Amino acid sequence: MNNAPKSPPAPAEAPVALTKATKATPPADPAVPVIAIDGPVGVGKGTLAQALARRLGWHYLESGALYRVLGLLAERRGVALDDAPALAALAGGLELSFTVTEGATAIVRLGGAGDGGGDGTDGADGGGDGADGETAETGEILGDAIRSEQAGRRASQIAPLPAVRAALLAWQRARARPPGLVADGRDMGSVVFPDSACKIFLTADAEARAARRLLQLQEKGFDVNLAQLLRDIKARDERDSKRAASPLRCAGDAYQLDTTGRNAAQVLAAVWLRVERAWPRLQNLHAQPRRPA
Repeated sequence: MNNAPKSPPAPAEAPVALTKATKATPPADPAVPVIAIDGPVGVGKGTLAQALARRLGWHYLESGALYRVLGLLAERRGVALDDAPALAALAGGLELSFTVTEGATAIVRLGGAGDGGGDGTDGADGGGDGADGETAETGEILGDAIRSEQAGRRASQIAPLPAVRAALLAWQRARARPPGLVADGRDMGSVVFPDSACKIFLTADAEARAARRLLQLQEKGFDVNLAQLLRDIKARDERDSKRAASPLRCAGDAYQLDTTGRNAAQVLAAVWLRVERAWPRLQNLHAQPRRPA
């Protein structure tokens, strides 16, 4: 008889252990449950994924941060953003950890991929739903250095490169560790974790996403332009959906949710219903997870 608890354990706030990417790309451990969340920029993937990870006490993976960090390291080391072999080699030694805490903030910590240091601040914080923090060198917490619009543009340039995506595939799959993983990105359900028992695909109007981003940046005290944000979002949508390697697409078995006009709590409540339905397949038991407060 399965004696697993009927509700998930208390959230663990220790960072995920560091793991280097490898050349091989084995599938994720099928015994580890994965919730895969995908969608274009600005739909609230990170906010949702972090809330689920905290609620369940599972590990968290922000796929987009990998490309942002890789772009930052490439700039620090003088690697051209179109030099696929050099970028893939850099990705092969990448070490990161993600920590989700009560403040709805994912902390991204750089591990052993040492670099030239500096404070790494690019300016306006604009990427995803994530982290703030100060910087050190090895072990530095990456905040504005990977959240700026500049960091997002670098990531968008290198993300379409097949060699880079291949180098990071095993790294991402290795994040699937007990008791479970919540992963957000653009190809989590379609490529990285195709066997996930719970796939979510978020959408929203480009105008709504730009408005959300504007508020995020203004709250941090940055001077940003709504028209430029909207142009950037539409350009990134175009690149992400038309790239040859792992284009942005909704997996056939994913639950689709339009977040336009919904706040974070409403999105979480809607998705939690899907988690409840998928729970027996996720955990191979008939217990139901706790409802969000």
